[in-house]
Amino acid sequence: MTKISIRFFNDREVRAIWDEVNSKWWFSAIDIVRAINKEDDYVKAGNYWRWLKKKLNADGIELVSVTHEFKFEAPDGKKRAADALDNMCVGILAKHYPNNRAHAFLDWFTYSDNTIDGQSKKKAYTFMDSNLVADEDVGTVKSLQQIHAYIFGGLYDFAGQIRTKTISKGGFTFCLAEYLPHELQKIESMPEDTLDQIISKYIEMNVAHPFMEGNGRSTRIWLDLILKKRLQKCIDWSRINKNDYLQAMQTSVVNPSPISSLLISALTDKINDRETFMKGIDYSYYYEQED
Repeated sequence: MTKISIRFFNDREVRAIWDEVNSKWWFSAIDIVRAINKEDDYVKAGNYWRWLKKKLNADGIELVSVTHEFKFEAPDGKKRAADALDNMCVGILAKHYPNNRAHAFLDWFTYSDNTIDGQSKKKAYTFMDSNLVADEDVGTVKSLQQIHAYIFGGLYDFAGQIRTKTISKGGFTFCLAEYLPHELQKIESMPEDTLDQIISKYIEMNVAHPFMEGNGRSTRIWLDLILKKRLQKCIDWSRINKNDYLQAMQTSVVNPSPISSLLISALTDKINDRETFMKGIDYSYYYEQED
C-alpha cells in the first residue's frame, strides 16, 4: 500500500506520497499553494499553480521536468493525478514564490522534522508495526506508558514516566500529582464493554493527564487500541475537525456528549488499514499545533 503523509500549514493540509523507487516524498503542488496563499478553494489554487508554473518556467526556473503525476484524493473523494514536488523543488518553489509569501512556509517545511514533534511523529508512524502492547495490557496504564515511551523515548527524559508535578493548561488544572497514582488505578479498572464506557475511560484519562507532555498524542493511540480490541473499530481522526475536537474535549469534564458524538461519527472498521492509521497520526499531531 502507498505510504502517505499529511502535514499542516496555515490550517491546511500539505499531503505527500512516498516514492519507493527513489526513496523520497513527493508533495502535492496544489496543497502547497493552498497553504501559502491561505486559499480554501481547490479550483482557485489549481489555477494559481498552473499560472505560477508557467511564470517560473518563463523565468528559467524549471520545475515541470521533475514534477510527477501522483494520485491525490480530490474534494469529491476520488483520486486523481496531480502535480507533486520533491523536497528540492519545494525549496526552489518557495524561494521564488511571488511577494515573498513563502518565507514562513519554507522555514516550517525545512525545520519541522528537526523538532521534538517532527521526530516523535516519525516514531508514531511505525507504532502500528511495533506490536509493542500485548493484547492483555490494552487499556491499562502500563500500555499507555509503553506508547508514550515509544513515541517520545530519547526526546524527553520523562518518556513513559508518570508525572510527579501538578500541571495546568488554559486555566484548567489536571489531576493533582499527589492523587494521580490512585486516580490512574481507578481509571484502569473502568469497564470497556461498550462504546460509551470506552469513551468515558478515554475522557477520564485525558483529565488525569499522566505525563508532563505528549498526553493527547499517546492517549488517542491508547483509545484506538481499546476500540480495536473490544469492538473491532477505531477512529478515523481525519473526519474530526480540529476546533470541534478541542472544544469538545474542553467541555468533556462536565458534558461528554459533544466528544462522544464526534468519536461515534468517525468510527470505522478499518482497524488494520495503514492509510487510516497514518492519517490518524497526522491529525493527532495537528490537534496539538498552536494556532
